[in-house]
Amino acid sequence: MSHFPDLPEYTGFNTPLRAELDITDCEVEGEIPSDIDGAFYRANPDPKFPPLLGKDLYFNGDGVITQFRFKDGKVDLKQRYVRTDKFRAEAAAGRALFGAYRNPFFDDPTVAGLSRGTANTNVLLHAGRMFAYKEDSHPVEIDPITLETKGNHDYGGRIKSVSFTAHAKIDPVSGDMIGFGYDAKGIATPDVAYYVIGPDGEVKHETWFQVPYSNLMHDFGVTQDYVIFLVVPVCSSLERARQGAPTFGWDASKDVFVGIMPRYGSGADLRWFRGPNCFCSHVMNAFNQGTRVYIDVPMSKSNMFPFFPDVTGKPFDREAAAGRMTRWSFDLSKPDEGWEKRQLGNMVGEFPKIDERYATLPYRHGYLCVVDPTLPFSANGGSISGLRVNKIGHVDHATGREDSYWVGEKSSLQEPCFVPRSKTSAEGDGYILVLANRYEESRSDVLLLDAQRLSEGPLAVIRLPIRLRSGLHGNWYDGDQIEAAGNR
Repeated sequence: MSHFPDLPEYTGFNTPLRAELDITDCEVEGEIPSDIDGAFYRANPDPKFPPLLGKDLYFNGDGVITQFRFKDGKVDLKQRYVRTDKFRAEAAAGRALFGAYRNPFFDDPTVAGLSRGTANTNVLLHAGRMFAYKEDSHPVEIDPITLETKGNHDYGGRIKSVSFTAHAKIDPVSGDMIGFGYDAKGIATPDVAYYVIGPDGEVKHETWFQVPYSNLMHDFGVTQDYVIFLVVPVCSSLERARQGAPTFGWDASKDVFVGIMPRYGSGADLRWFRGPNCFCSHVMNAFNQGTRVYIDVPMSKSNMFPFFPDVTGKPFDREAAAGRMTRWSFDLSKPDEGWEKRQLGNMVGEFPKIDERYATLPYRHGYLCVVDPTLPFSANGGSISGLRVNKIGHVDHATGREDSYWVGEKSSLQEPCFVPRSKTSAEGDGYILVLANRYEESRSDVLLLDAQRLSEGPLAVIRLPIRLRSGLHGNWYDGDQIEAAGNR
């Protein structure tokens, strides 16, 4: 009999759903504009079986992809597990066979050498194909209409790295996908493989290099001319992994390194900048103007996520973990190894998003999950990220204006997604989609807000009769993109 441990990762609102879903014509309060035609895809971890070792990190669960298909003022929901190698092996055995996150040393011997990827972190559509991602493995192709799994994808053997980022960037100008794999030769290795994949789906550029120390390189920045790698001391350790301790840990004694390389450069062209210890994980956007390179990140004084333990055993410091959007500026014409930092707003938060039509370009509008501790919170629900997200925020980088929507004291919010009003609408002219966790009712809603008027509240609420676990990342794709990819 399956029994999940009595831990926050597996109980209450976080209880694994372990289900595939089809809900046609979801209940809607308000009105969905009839010209919204497309789908919001999101990825989330949902373990099919109790953890082999009795516990594990939340984000090591089996990958589930949820599709919210908007058309003619209606919404249909579809949810499917990604049939990864791991999922299929465990389904055949009827139990968990893989051990801890990024640690194969405690796996069942029957799965030695099998991909440990869970495809639970992000979902992207590029070159007419849709992929689900986990950064420790290759992407897995899925059908954008049915969500059925097509199989692992290594671009015809061109991706030699054992890993590939879950935060690949798609250049709206060239159509290129820019990605990389860290720990490219295995756990705790300092090797990074960098790739540019053309709009035809062919790998057009590759180079390898090593970072100053092995670490969790979850996200990165891409501009029209450069790529920016963030080496922040959530460090990986093969020794800790072999001992059964978490493979990744926060090390406050190490400096931060930022590597900047031309988009089509080689490892020899990589220039390293060095700065004092701090934390950042996700990237809002990056762009360059001549030899000036900018990258916008939620930056905090210390580790923002409590599931990465301090390597010295020091307790999690919630105050030092408060991150604010900060612009890091690098002048490539100067020999300095440091960089300038400028805070972009007062909101504390993470999981930033933009109008993706402006990725890699100068931009104006940014959105993020916001934590406002001044507002009441009385929900009975655990926050896996450590962030009690009670607002969605908007920052206008041109004016400094901030706007936000508070979800109320008995709910929290997940990562937002921007939907352009039309293909030709101005930047930021569109909608925000975001899942709300309704703790008191143990279910979820999807909120549709005007991206320029968040504080006015939802234009429509898609009421779901079920509870969707907290997701990681997701994206919006127009109906014509989906149909073209589904019919290829």
